[in-house]
Amino acid sequence: MKTNKSLTKRIKVTKSGKLKVRKPGFNHFNSRQSRTHQLEGKVAVDFVMTAKDKARFLPFHNTRVRKPKAVESK
Repeated sequence: MKTNKSLTKRIKVTKSGKLKVRKPGFNHFNSRQSRTHQLEGKVAVDFVMTAKDKARFLPFHNTRVRKPKAVESK
């Protein structure tokens, strides 16, 4: 099973397993927009995928949320 390379270049998997993508529509013609609207394009947006699609396109990325391990204090 192979990882879909074109999809992995567009998606960032966070430590908790969330998928983040760039906000669409900010490639060009941004100079006429206000500065706040320009900067809105830099903010990553959550990307929702079904578990079946995650298994198909990102088989080696662990996208399940893990519980933090309990730390033993001495």
